[in-house]
Amino acid sequence: MNPLIPDGLPELLQDFTVEVLRSKPSNLVEFAANYFSALQEKAKTGGSCSSDAGAVVAPKPESSTPGNDELGDEEDDFKPPPSFHRGRRASVSAEPFQPTDDDTTEKIVHQKTDEQRERLRVAVKNIFLFKALDSEQLHEVLDAMFEKKVDEGEHVIDQGDDGDNFYVVDSGVFDIFVAISGQEPKNMGCYENTGSFGELALMYNTPRAATIIARTQGCLWALDRAVFRRLVVQSAFKKRRMYENFLESVPMFQTLDSYERMTVADALESRDFKDGDTLIRQGDLAKDFFLVEKGTARIAMIDVNDPGKEVDLATVGSGGYFGELALVTHKPRAASVYAQGDVTCAVLDVSAFERLLGPCMEIMKRNFEHYEEQLLDLFGSTMEITDPR
Repeated sequence: MNPLIPDGLPELLQDFTVEVLRSKPSNLVEFAANYFSALQEKAKTGGSCSSDAGAVVAPKPESSTPGNDELGDEEDDFKPPPSFHRGRRASVSAEPFQPTDDDTTEKIVHQKTDEQRERLRVAVKNIFLFKALDSEQLHEVLDAMFEKKVDEGEHVIDQGDDGDNFYVVDSGVFDIFVAISGQEPKNMGCYENTGSFGELALMYNTPRAATIIARTQGCLWALDRAVFRRLVVQSAFKKRRMYENFLESVPMFQTLDSYERMTVADALESRDFKDGDTLIRQGDLAKDFFLVEKGTARIAMIDVNDPGKEVDLATVGSGGYFGELALVTHKPRAASVYAQGDVTCAVLDVSAFERLLGPCMEIMKRNFEHYEEQLLDLFGSTMEITDPR
């Protein structure tokens, strides 16, 4: 199903995002309520509710230096950089892209030295968009990226232009300027030797939301628009399809409807572990919930009668899960979990766990009785497991 995006929605959300980045409110919900209430009042009185300004992903804030006040104090003295193409808004070609299971598109490879490839790996390791990619997909993305040297003062992208590439910063400082509602462009921050930009225009077929100018000489890694959409969108589609099918095979998740399973699938992150790796350590704070995709995990607990030893409690194979106990009880981990051979897990962090798995909570609470029976058999007590019912 392809939902119809209402006219004006992309522009509305872009304008709101820009105002958030500009104002940096401490209470985002209150700011949003006031912002949209003001828009509604403006619309009632005949005012305009849209502009050509777009949204930018919040960058790394520029470090404060002596004599360099916050953005709000600099507005009167701000001198915009040249060549912003004000008033120009290029046309947008919204080419359709329908992800499928069968992708036979010829792969693009830009040759790289070992040194370049290592630099690229370091540059992309924290890029959120790439976290959904498996190792094969990430390898294909790295193959398709090409190096772009940038001179001081060079415009990498200009607000209002069509998007051509997605960029990852390898080195250099790049300033971000946004023109809001026809006003003079304002410096919203910078990327300094790290970060990425340009994805919004490629993902949503909207004009560039900001102007990026090199403050120093630098180096970027670029990914072509068509390749970006095919690889990133295709991988997201495959990831969702794979995890939806996986979740349908797990009895606990059969209580979720298809939309709820899809939402959980989008929040899962795949992690690989080698034989003997520690997935969970007894006594640590709980941060994640684990679903075993492939392999076997071994659950063990410190022997209360001999703290120098551990007692094996159980093993968990494909389709099983663990780590929910501490998340539900808000207590430290009650046991350790180790990889028994190579293991791949789908991981859900604590915030997503609490937000998305409400319908499964009763099933998880019922499992406490089974845990307690195991502990009684092994140690003669239920230790520190607390049933929240």
